[in-house]
Amino acid sequence: MTAPSHAVVLVSGGLDSMVSAALAREAGYRLLALSIDYNQRHRVELAAARRVATALGAERHVVLPLDLAAFGGSALTGDVPVPKGGVGEGIPVTYVPARNTIFLGLALGWAEAAGARDLYIGVNALDYSGYPDCRPEFITAFERLAELATKAGVEGAPFRIHAPLQHMTKADIVREAARLGLDAGISWSCYDPAPGGVHCGLCDSCRLRRRGFAEAGLPDPTAYAAAP
Repeated sequence: MTAPSHAVVLVSGGLDSMVSAALAREAGYRLLALSIDYNQRHRVELAAARRVATALGAERHVVLPLDLAAFGGSALTGDVPVPKGGVGEGIPVTYVPARNTIFLGLALGWAEAAGARDLYIGVNALDYSGYPDCRPEFITAFERLAELATKAGVEGAPFRIHAPLQHMTKADIVREAARLGLDAGISWSCYDPAPGGVHCGLCDSCRLRRRGFAEAGLPDPTAYAAAP
């Protein structure tokens, strides 16, 4: 019997990446979990990423330091205030320049080194903050780039970029977490943690998370410091 293949799964500590990685596990892959310590404001998510990787039985979990705060350009890596007024139009200041391109590039490097051909990322293009690197066009283009940019791709062993949550609503993702038997309470979504290590309740990510549980009709295990 052939041993199950590895998949490199990007694990941020958030609910979406947890569900994405769990779907990789359900599909029969052995998980190589990758989290990026990019000197983000919400560093509590790295502790959540460790919890998630352990809960999912990742064969290996790498937390890779990469200080994107040195570049700035985002409320998540600098002193710019995190917006708390609700999800608005346009691309918000919480966008980190080229973040998913960078993260997938690192995941691609590990996948090629490990002999894996499958990468999982928990991007979503329905209930999200409008980031350009969460769109289906981006995933399709990166998969083509991976084929062109790697020895494996050139030699006829292309990579597959899986974005299983791409067309789900946040409520769909909450329901999927429940179906998979995941403890959503170990995940972290907030962009601006409140004192005491709880979700602020007012940033875009908190609002989307809270709404997802409400629309799914499932109990929200998240502690929020404030209600919108």
